[in-house]
Amino acid sequence: MMSKLVYKVMDCKGRVLIPRELRLAAGMCGGDILALQLQEGKVSVRKVEIVEVGDQSPEAVEAYVRAAIKTMPDAVRLSLISDLSGLVREKEGSHVG
Repeated sequence: MMSKLVYKVMDCKGRVLIPRELRLAAGMCGGDILALQLQEGKVSVRKVEIVEVGDQSPEAVEAYVRAAIKTMPDAVRLSLISDLSGLVREKEGSHVG
């Protein structure tokens, strides 16, 4: 693990790149769910496997769905894609006319 202090610049959208060495040491990969928490004026970041029960925010629901999809067989994923595409087409059709 990195022992020296690392400085990063946050962009205008609030994004910060976590250095590769830190991601590897923390076991973080692209697509992982990260929990952010404010503690005593400091933001802490930790990898979680599933969203805490009771959090119904849109971000938490999306993170939960993304985590669940990662564990599904390909056939189930394809079925979900088909279902979601149908829902989007229905929604788009209801806005026409």
